[in-house]
Amino acid sequence: MKIGIIGTGNVGKAIGEALRAKGYEVTYGSRNPQSAGLPQGVRVTSQEETAKDSDVIVLAVPYLALKETIHAAGKDNFKDKTVIDVTNVMDKNMDWALGFKTSGAEELSKELKHAKVVKAFNTVFAQHMGDGTAKGEKLDLLIASDHDDAKAVVKELGEKLGFEVVDAGKLESARYLEALGMLNIHLGYKQKLAFEGVRFVK
Repeated sequence: MKIGIIGTGNVGKAIGEALRAKGYEVTYGSRNPQSAGLPQGVRVTSQEETAKDSDVIVLAVPYLALKETIHAAGKDNFKDKTVIDVTNVMDKNMDWALGFKTSGAEELSKELKHAKVVKAFNTVFAQHMGDGTAKGEKLDLLIASDHDDAKAVVKELGEKLGFEVVDAGKLESARYLEALGMLNIHLGYKQKLAFEGVRFVK
C-alpha cells in the first residue's frame, strides 16, 4: 500500500513518519519538494506526483488551503482512492470556519466526487500519532465515511499505529468530529489545558 502525505507540517510529518516506522511506503507531496525540511532518505515529490502515485492520500494541509492543494495535485489523481481528511476547520484566527449543517469533509467529498473521503486523525495532537497513546493510555481514532472499504483501510492504519479505532458512522458525522477537534484545539492552545485525546468505554 503506497501512502501519500500531502502536507509537510507537524501533522503530516507525524503521520508519515509513524507509518514509515510501521513499514509502509510513504511519499510526501510538497509545494516546494527541495525545501520541505524532511529527514534524509524520505521521498518528497510534487503534490501532483504524490497524489498520482499513491493508493491512499492523506490531506494534511490547513483547511483554508484545501482547494488550492486539490487543484495543484489534480482532481483526477484522487479518483477511486481513499482520501483521509485530517484537517481542522479553522479560519486564520483559529476560530470555527463552518456551521453545523455541513462539514469540511462533506464539502471535500463534493469537490472530489469520485474519491472515498474518510475523516480521521483530526481529534489527536501530532505528538500522539506515533503510538496512539497519551500518558500510557490508548487513544481512540474516530473515523467517518460513506465508504466501508475506505474505512477498513483507515482502520488498518490506525490499529497499526496503536489506536483503538471507533467507527463514527457516515461522513456527515464529520460535523461532530470537526467540532471535537476544535474543542481539543481551544482547550489545548487557548486555555492551556492538557486535553490529549478521547477514549470511549463501553
